[in-house]
Amino acid sequence: MLTLTLQREYGYVILVGVGSAFVNLWQQSMVGRARKKYDVKYPAMYSDKNVVFNCIQRAHQNYLEYYPQFLFLLFAGSIEHPLVGAAAGTVYLAGRVVYALGYSTGDPAKRYQGAFQYLGLLTLLGTTIKLGVRMLGYF
Repeated sequence: MLTLTLQREYGYVILVGVGSAFVNLWQQSMVGRARKKYDVKYPAMYSDKNVVFNCIQRAHQNYLEYYPQFLFLLFAGSIEHPLVGAAAGTVYLAGRVVYALGYSTGDPAKRYQGAFQYLGLLTLLGTTIKLGVRMLGYF
């Protein structure tokens, strides 16, 4: 049996998780405004005519594709190292914002400005792997 005791600093991790919901809401609002501006009606996911709308929509879809993995890695990987996890999560979210802003210009190549997000995600991956291996008694 495993007893889990979270450090006080895990509160920062929870706040980063809440911040991720705000990033999602912000991207949803970007898509909603773009739907009105470019006259893209539901249920259409993409426009046949407007690249800028498609880029805004794609940025949000990409965020949603990574969201479950991010939350799992954030909450699990931060159990032993909450400050590292919170910092890595913040880097990831900042990268996602820069990614969305770059992509929303209509120039897909500008999304790469947010590539530093992967530093945060890889850090969380490492802390999660470390936790799993340690729980199994290997380290």
